[in-house]
Amino acid sequence: MKFRANVLFLPEIFDILMKEVSFIRQNIEKWKSLERVVDDFETRNPSEIADAYTVITSDLSFARSHYPQSRITIYLNNLALMLHNSLHKTKKEHFSRIKTFWTQEIPDAMYRSRKDLLYSFIVFIISVLIGVISALNDDSFVRLILGDGYVDMTLANIQDGDPMGVYKDMSPVPMFLRIAYNNIGVSFYIFVLGLLTGFGTGYGLFSNGVMIGAFQTFFFQQGADLGFESVLAVWCHGTFEISAIVIAGAAGFALGNGWFFPGTYPRLYAFKQGAMRGLKIIVGLIPVFLIAAFLESFITRHTEYPTAVRLSIIIVSFLCVVFYYLILPYLRAKRKEKLITNH
Repeated sequence: MKFRANVLFLPEIFDILMKEVSFIRQNIEKWKSLERVVDDFETRNPSEIADAYTVITSDLSFARSHYPQSRITIYLNNLALMLHNSLHKTKKEHFSRIKTFWTQEIPDAMYRSRKDLLYSFIVFIISVLIGVISALNDDSFVRLILGDGYVDMTLANIQDGDPMGVYKDMSPVPMFLRIAYNNIGVSFYIFVLGLLTGFGTGYGLFSNGVMIGAFQTFFFQQGADLGFESVLAVWCHGTFEISAIVIAGAAGFALGNGWFFPGTYPRLYAFKQGAMRGLKIIVGLIPVFLIAAFLESFITRHTEYPTAVRLSIIIVSFLCVVFYYLILPYLRAKRKEKLITNH
């Protein structure tokens, strides 16, 4: 009886599927034209963008009512969000664009790249664990990764009672400039590797993660106290610096995935969107790297600072990263979804 009851519903299910296919066929060309409106909205007049927004939200409302679990509904929802952003962008950019770039565009880009950020984080954590396990099981691994010169210098610093002496070898200002230049270069390198698919960016994350894992393990092998001291020193600036590297990885994945996994969008359009989103994220990381370079050059060297002060810097840095790159994007996305639903 149960099988027969299910069979009775097959015609209805088939009818729904056929209606959905018909709905897509009737509107697919219109949606492609709306994608082009989003793509070059800066050259479109406001009324044209507003009309496009009205049309797509109407189609989205219909799709939500009749095909709530369909991929076409997800596609229309994403298109509506992009149109919503375009419609509410101010044409009087100039100085106001600077504000909206940091308060709106970067958080929005991070929310759209949230899966890319998750992939980047997973790759980095696995890489760190590989570095830790390798260093624990092979005494020569740390020298292979960090170099004989660095290891010998650090061992000499430990014997002299100043294990973090490497952060004091250069005066603060030149050190700040060198570190800032290097870290910003690393982030752009990881981003551009996205052109080689996710494997390129993954390699950049892997090499940095293994180095971090080996570095921290090396200090803990010298003693628990030295290991804890290395955590205080490295993460005083590293909370910003290492978080930024992981976020740069997300930008690289967004670049690569836009081309190789376009989803429901035309490949070129998806690539341009991924590249623009990734570039915004990378540019937005520049102040983060500057802050990290400042901390490493002017603060990390002061190992005499109380543990509570150094821990406070780490905790505040972590909270800033979590709020700006995770919480704020989520709050903005939920607010937009609510606005679209109300419309």
